[in-house]
Amino acid sequence: MKYKCALLFFLPLISHAADFVDFADLPPRAAVTQALTLHPAVKAAEAGVSVAEANKDRLVAGPHEFTLRMEGQRRRDVPLDVKYDEQTVGIERSVRLPGKGAIDTALGKAGISQAEYAFGDALHETARRLLKQWFNWQRERATTQEWQAQVDILRHQYDVAKKRVAVGDAARLEVLQAEAQLNQAQAQHAQAEAMTKLAATDFTQQFPNIMLPAAPQLAQPQSPPANAEPWLEKMLMRNHELLTAAAASHHQQLIAQRTDAERLPDPMLGLRVSRERDGQEKLLGLQLVIPLPGAARAASSRAELAGVNVAAAREAQVKAKVEAESRRTLIEARAAFGQWERLVSVAARMAENAQLLDKAWRLGEGQFADLQFARRQAIEARLAAVRAQLDANETRYRILLDAHELWALDTHEDAAGSAQDSALP
Repeated sequence: MKYKCALLFFLPLISHAADFVDFADLPPRAAVTQALTLHPAVKAAEAGVSVAEANKDRLVAGPHEFTLRMEGQRRRDVPLDVKYDEQTVGIERSVRLPGKGAIDTALGKAGISQAEYAFGDALHETARRLLKQWFNWQRERATTQEWQAQVDILRHQYDVAKKRVAVGDAARLEVLQAEAQLNQAQAQHAQAEAMTKLAATDFTQQFPNIMLPAAPQLAQPQSPPANAEPWLEKMLMRNHELLTAAAASHHQQLIAQRTDAERLPDPMLGLRVSRERDGQEKLLGLQLVIPLPGAARAASSRAELAGVNVAAAREAQVKAKVEAESRRTLIEARAAFGQWERLVSVAARMAENAQLLDKAWRLGEGQFADLQFARRQAIEARLAAVRAQLDANETRYRILLDAHELWALDTHEDAAGSAQDSALP
């Protein structure tokens, strides 16, 4: 089974795109390989290929089998008052008419192709799920880290406020405000920790062999491709959902051809050997049985022909959906990168503003309320920038994944093909 062999030997390989992009913020390759191969959805799809191979053997063998008939009877000659033992042995089998066997063989091969594409689609969808849940955990874990850093800053601010009140440089109200802001940050940190645990639980339930690191590695986002059309073409050409729909449409066409061919029934040939009158008479006979087709066969043919139109419509629907999703991914990648660039700039300015107000407050030249407001804005801007950074990386990896240039997801030919393509800059 070529898909199974490809999975064992080529799934661990990353395509040539790895020479151009950094995957340090993704799980290790070996762990991803094992996680995908052991996932129930992938195992079920792999079993589906085995089912299709067995079904091909069944179709090639044909639906007809030999039938053995044995009869025994006693004949009585009344005028002579004599009894005779008589036996008949026969063998018969229906014969598949010319042309039907070729269609059955094509049907079996088409079923295997459809199952292999479904296997590739299961790998792809599982990899998508892995990528999504991995970044979900990274977002929650990064949010927890940011809130922990803010708690440390606000705790230090609270200590400074208490010292200033103790020496009479500030009103007690500032201590209360600093404490309230610290408590609020601690509550946000506790909530972020809970969300991190939930995200980690969801991930480990689906992919138990991948160990989550202590802290996420935030990679520097890279700009999406300026010309999206070549990447759109790759994403559509290598999309297993679309390939599966096309294979299903072709499979339905073959089913319709086979059903139409069945309007002419297969004849049955038989051979009989009889021993009558205690062996005084021996008979050898040939038998030909031709079923007469009825309205049911014609109706079945019309139904399967209508099914061809249904399959073609589904293929068109899947193609439209896949193309829309691919274009959306490319648009989201560029929008996420631009959003990250803007939010990084905003976060830097907000942090600088908070630092200046903190310095002024320590020198007794600023208002604590202004510092609190600036600190809150800086926290929000920093959290937004971190999430935008992860969003930009995730959408970029999603493009690579859909183009089969992130992880090799099916055959050797697919991995080799991706190695010849230019990587996403």
